Amino acid sequence: MSESAFPRGERRALLGVERSALSRLWVERLPPEAAPVATALAQAHGLPDLLARVLAGRGIGVHEAPGFLRPRLRDLLPDPDRLTDMAAAASRLADAVVREERVAIFGDYDVDGACSAALLAGFLRGCGLAPAIHIPDRITEGYGPNVEAIRRLVAQGARLVVTVDCGTAAQEPLDEAARLGADVVVLDHHGAPGILPPAAAIVNPNRLDDLSGLGHLAAVGIVFMTLVALARELRRRGFFAGRQEPDLLAGLDLVALATIADVVPLIGLNRAFVRQGLAVMRGRGRVGLAALADASRLETAPEAWHLGFLLGPRINAGGRIGDASLGTRLLLEEDPGEAAAMARTLDTLNAERQAMERLAVEEAVAQAGHELDSRPDLPILVLFSPSWHPGIVGLVAARVKERHGRPVFAFAARPDGTLTGSGRSVAGIDLGRAVRAAVACGEAIKGGGHAMAAGATLPAGGIERFRAGLERELGAAVAALAAVDMLEIDGVIAAGGAVSSLVRSLAEAGPYGAGQPEPVVAFGRHRLVDWRVMGNGHVRATFRAGDGALLRGIAFRAAEGPLGEALMGARDGLVHVAGTLALDRWGGGERVELRICDLAACPPGS
Repeated sequence: MSESAFPRGERRALLGVERSALSRLWVERLPPEAAPVATALAQAHGLPDLLARVLAGRGIGVHEAPGFLRPRLRDLLPDPDRLTDMAAAASRLADAVVREERVAIFGDYDVDGACSAALLAGFLRGCGLAPAIHIPDRITEGYGPNVEAIRRLVAQGARLVVTVDCGTAAQEPLDEAARLGADVVVLDHHGAPGILPPAAAIVNPNRLDDLSGLGHLAAVGIVFMTLVALARELRRRGFFAGRQEPDLLAGLDLVALATIADVVPLIGLNRAFVRQGLAVMRGRGRVGLAALADASRLETAPEAWHLGFLLGPRINAGGRIGDASLGTRLLLEEDPGEAAAMARTLDTLNAERQAMERLAVEEAVAQAGHELDSRPDLPILVLFSPSWHPGIVGLVAARVKERHGRPVFAFAARPDGTLTGSGRSVAGIDLGRAVRAAVACGEAIKGGGHAMAAGATLPAGGIERFRAGLERELGAAVAALAAVDMLEIDGVIAAGGAVSSLVRSLAEAGPYGAGQPEPVVAFGRHRLVDWRVMGNGHVRATFRAGDGALLRGIAFRAAEGPLGEALMGARDGLVHVAGTLALDRWGGGERVELRICDLAACPPGS
């Protein structure tokens, strides 16, 4: 399922592909009527034709192109006070700094929570405070503030509790904080209920009364904007007279990492966060991140995909199956030896997580296949196994979603008998909204999330009722999307045109990710001359054009799915193949590689 700047409408099959290996209709992302925009972009800015088509296909015009290609904070960062309650949050935080109050930070156990907590703690340390940090245990505490943790933090002297990446719907814990006389500032981005809990400030662009238009930011982006407002307030109060102000821009590496890892749309301000944050990260100034990059065997300058596939999973590993606070502590660590040891621990935990995930995914795929055999049109898959670790159910859901192209929820059992689950959705289906509806109807004890990812806690035996509620909420929307599942393609080239300079030119329109799809290129009528399975079910293939030029490609985790089956069944056959282009720098060299996302056999005699 695809994202486009243009209405779907009636689309003509590209290369004649009406039903690919993944049952998709191939279409041009840029419809013919918009082709003049691409021509104008190429002429006005001297852009390669394919790059111009990529920009035009994402709704970027001649006047917007310079800012899109070079996103800068100075141009895109709005006044933080546009966010509801920001002035109150900055004032309360400034009071804590000036009065040298004891501040506690309550985070989340994922990358966004870890980076948000580290970013805030680093700034407060720079102002002379020593904030306490609490990251809840995924299994014993679950997501978000809980009453016992709030009591502990207040008993340890906290007069101000700041929740990051959580807290918007934490009615009972925030009631308890108020009863104990502690103030709470919430910095969050999750969907908000109509009635908010008591707090000195709740800064969340997704609260119902916020008109900032910044709902696409991750929590770390909200924290960064809060620190901009806090620094401004402290300057107004003269706090920095005679002392050095913390360097906010040095924290952009954390903002970039969490923005990518939390899979928020890479539009507007988020593009500037990632572009400038990557530049900061390449300087290796943060000891903990440098150690993590080394432990991840990252041998080149970090790119956006490294954050999502190498660094992010290792930080998450602590929250999934180990020490939930380890990621945050690593990001704040300044001793190289300590940082290296922490990074190695996270790398080991990540390897253990991968092994657990492989076994769980095998079981989940079998469950899903059984359910789809009896109901092929099932709009959402809800899976459960008592043997799954609660820390990996989101990864299980993601893998099954990739295979079956529909929303998936995976659940595990908790020690108290309740079920904890995580879901992953497809573009166009708001899973977080459906989970909030389930909570409102009593089908889930608690839950929430975003359009593309959500979590829920169910009572023992509550799977079927929860499944029925999600089908009621999402069935029609999933069916409508499935009826017109398309792969939008930015251009058609031959193997000889897949050169390093082309890949570099396409990178100029990055960073790519959620809401900013990576350019998809098709290669028509190429012969599949070889394939082999490697690693964790990856299929590597080689294609030859009519002029003899060769193209190397890889389909990740595809061996046991329809794409892998199509590749392995097409040796020596003529195919149309589509994917994204990347530079493979393994071993010190540099080769263009196609990351295969779909395939279609050429009709006999074509």
